[in-house]
Amino acid sequence: MLDADQIATASRMLHQHWRAGTKLGALDTALRPRDRAEGYAVQAALEKTSREKLFGWKIAATSEAGQKHINVAAPLAGRILAETVIADGGTASMTGNEMRVGEPEFAFRMARDLPPRAAPYSVQEVLDAVGTLHPAIEIPDSRFADFTIAGEAQLIADNACAHLFVLGPATSANWRAMDLIEERPTIALRGQHYTGHGKNVLGDPRVALAWCANELRGLGLTLRAGEVVTTGTCHPPLPIAAGDVFAADFGVLGKVSVRFE
Repeated sequence: MLDADQIATASRMLHQHWRAGTKLGALDTALRPRDRAEGYAVQAALEKTSREKLFGWKIAATSEAGQKHINVAAPLAGRILAETVIADGGTASMTGNEMRVGEPEFAFRMARDLPPRAAPYSVQEVLDAVGTLHPAIEIPDSRFADFTIAGEAQLIADNACAHLFVLGPATSANWRAMDLIEERPTIALRGQHYTGHGKNVLGDPRVALAWCANELRGLGLTLRAGEVVTTGTCHPPLPIAAGDVFAADFGVLGKVSVRFE
């Protein structure tokens, strides 16, 4: 079991690599989390590095393609720190980014808290706590030189491969009456067009949202009002490079874009 000093040291090491844009092979054996719980303990210490209020949460590996991309068998939750958020239409630096992919995602901003409790939250209970739905783009990366062999405990400690995040405007459409499973956003990138599918997000973006709420519940954490949850890519991760513009059109739900340099 990692003690408090080991957790703090592991988290500090990962944060230093993120800030420097450098990579490591693996955490030292004495600092390496051995299960999901220890991974989340290391990740939690990362939040203390930010001077701002937590922006929200991301879910990695909610699709089969996403799981294959980082070689895990189940979703992982990670923190979105406020300093990693880029304005819609803004510019994202490619410096230090070795994963080099963009992901179109459905994101939800919470309107009220969902605190820990004994019973799991139902999908409807979680949806009732949502304020707004947003189109979003995640730009993941890992602090590990080879994230495919890091394993889920280290990847959770690595903040579930969180790196940069772009949040589009809240949709004015009546999204609660829509079947998000069958939403098919289109992505324009380097003159090509790609079509995502809501069902790629753990079968339903709303189910993925509920998964996150219950993952936090199991960790004794509150999903708080104002926090954003981005639910995972609805299209296999798309390769990006400096000079690219990644534009995701979610139809009536809105648009979001980012440029890379």
